[in-house]
Amino acid sequence: MKIPKRKLFLLIIFAYVAFSLYAAYNVFFSTKVISRVHRVVKKETVSGGVKDGGGAPFLARDWNPWEDEQVDYNSALTKKREAFKQHLARIDKNKATRYRVQIWGKAAIGIYLWEHILEGPLNPTDKVAQWREGELQSGKIDFSFYTGPAVVQGHVPLDMNSLVLVLNGREPQKVSYSTRWLEHVQALVKSRTVSHVAVVLLGNEHCHNDFIGPYLKRNGGFVNLLFVVYDSPWVNDKDVFQWPLGVATYRQFPMIRPNAQLITSNRPYLCNFLGTVYKNSSRETLMQVLKKSGLEEECITNAREKWLPQETADSLRQYQTALVQSELTLCPVGINSECYRIYEACSYGSVPVVEDVLTPGSCAAGSSSPLRLLKAAGAPFIFISDWKELAAILKRERGMSQEQRVDRRRRLLEWYAGFRQQMKERFTEVLEENFFKNV
Repeated sequence: MKIPKRKLFLLIIFAYVAFSLYAAYNVFFSTKVISRVHRVVKKETVSGGVKDGGGAPFLARDWNPWEDEQVDYNSALTKKREAFKQHLARIDKNKATRYRVQIWGKAAIGIYLWEHILEGPLNPTDKVAQWREGELQSGKIDFSFYTGPAVVQGHVPLDMNSLVLVLNGREPQKVSYSTRWLEHVQALVKSRTVSHVAVVLLGNEHCHNDFIGPYLKRNGGFVNLLFVVYDSPWVNDKDVFQWPLGVATYRQFPMIRPNAQLITSNRPYLCNFLGTVYKNSSRETLMQVLKKSGLEEECITNAREKWLPQETADSLRQYQTALVQSELTLCPVGINSECYRIYEACSYGSVPVVEDVLTPGSCAAGSSSPLRLLKAAGAPFIFISDWKELAAILKRERGMSQEQRVDRRRRLLEWYAGFRQQMKERFTEVLEENFFKNV
């Protein structure tokens, strides 16, 4: 039977297509699927041998032709899980490296430490509250702070074993009170309630601080670290460190936040001095120089004969007004060369003119004393050795432009902020290194 040409042509085309598909099918399974079969057969041959004593190797019952893709997926998933575990481990480690330190403020300089240096909050905000407390983080340390008359021995919630005790050692009555606190903490150390102790001490103005010597660890005591005000000869930057006197927080001097007006204002006075003038002191010389030079009109002065332990609201306002309206604040020596006035002037951007004279007593007499802490920090003050130099200083002040004064004021405020930050970092790092280096 003769097949029509048209049908014959269609059959040839159909056969060609079928052959092509068959060839493609074989190529696919020979290169992809069969390769998987070979791998599985090889795997089962090695692990399970030959089934029925010489027959063809057997395949795994749950053989999966997409095994490679699953292996890659599972491998990537495993890597992600491991990375996440490591991330969690790092978080846990960071949490573990945070330390806790409690501060008991039993002297007014504790407020300067907490609010001005560490910049911590205090609640309640009422400055005369019986009990005040706060918390903050600095470096790797979580600090808590307690202060006020109601903070008494045995009634402070102690929930950590590292303690900083802030004490006043200026006069016999304060020393007696501080000693009772030291003995209380010593009992806590003996009972292993407390492991590490540091003391921030408002030292004696003549540097007579012998009462605390037996409590230092170097002398067989329990106090690991001492931060002491004034140029004590004990300072070695190993276990005894110098600490700034700061502002008179006991007279409610506040923490000042500089603003543009404080920096750029046109101050009407060249200088100020409000304070006690002691008989036969350099302060008498200072007042005489101002009077003889006719400078009383250009400087705010309010001399009193008797020391005023507490500020009234009016006297504090008058003092702050003098600081903010004066280019310079005159800082004659008292019992010690370092005085609150220096730091209070810095707070308002009024340049301290400091009498650079060592006062009598046992304070260090090295080449950088007095005020070695401030000098080491590069304090931008005007240092004089005699108040007779004041007339020439004020003459130079009259010749300065407003731009020069504003620039100097800005640099002073920036320096003081940097100084407080430096003390914060130093305090934190010293505690970390000495309390927790083996943790």
